[in-house]
Amino acid sequence: MQLISSHTLSQIASYLQADFEGDPGFLISGINEIHVVEPGDLTFVDHPKYYQKALRSKATTILINKKVLRPEGKALIFSDDPFRDFVALIKRFRPFEPATGMISETAIIGKNTTIQPGVFIGNHVVIGDHCLIHPNVTIYDHCTIGDHVVIHSGTVIGSDALYYKRRPESYDKLVSGGKVIIEDHVELGSCCTIDRGVTSNTTIGSGSKLDNQIHIGHDTVIGKNCLFAAQVGIAGCVTIEDNVIIWGQVGVQKDLTIGKGAIVLGQSGVTKSIAGGKTYWGLPAKPARETLNEMAFIKKLPELFRK
Repeated sequence: MQLISSHTLSQIASYLQADFEGDPGFLISGINEIHVVEPGDLTFVDHPKYYQKALRSKATTILINKKVLRPEGKALIFSDDPFRDFVALIKRFRPFEPATGMISETAIIGKNTTIQPGVFIGNHVVIGDHCLIHPNVTIYDHCTIGDHVVIHSGTVIGSDALYYKRRPESYDKLVSGGKVIIEDHVELGSCCTIDRGVTSNTTIGSGSKLDNQIHIGHDTVIGKNCLFAAQVGIAGCVTIEDNVIIWGQVGVQKDLTIGKGAIVLGQSGVTKSIAGGKTYWGLPAKPARETLNEMAFIKKLPELFRK
């Protein structure tokens, strides 16, 4: 999540009433999770397991809960609860804006785009030319839709991520400050749910087609010309490369990659990254021929036991 204008280290620390180490005028231009940081970004870390990953990342300001040696060229902000303070910064720089109508006055809608009755379009949404948005679609704030996009009834774009920190008594939500980007010539079926990125973007690449009742988790990036059948569920932070086909009721675990041109057959479970150019089936998903061979062997087990 990039800030509209950069803020200094001392300004950010003062918002949090926190101590800091580094040049007070050190500039912070974005607030992002560790996996999407760039120079100028602030990120947070609250577990010793990930201290070095955060300190060595591209982020140049680290919100951290331990006094550590400051790496050269970086700044540190010290907090007893970095998760809480990171959420506070998201809320400050991407505050919730109540809707004042079914289509926000700040929304930009392109030429020859048809908006059917009952569509909700939130604040700062951009929709391109020659789109067709069917009844009862909901598009949350800050989402971007390209040209020649078709979205069918009941689909929700930009809902919050399932991202919580478990406390002893409850769960604390990491407020979603990212957005959804849908590129040109995409078609989304009815009753799909596309979660926004937590601090970055969930992206659906140009030419991709999604069937009905599909869920796409936060910060997932789907490539160009992909095809998903009904009831596919994709977890957060997944990378799906171009020309991937995923058939019905497939589940995909978080933080993995599906390679270019892969085909995943129905009711499979993808639990780790898989290479492109192959067909997969099963739980866990393996090359389909391997799964078929295993099934054939299992069928022979009763005969082997009788012998």
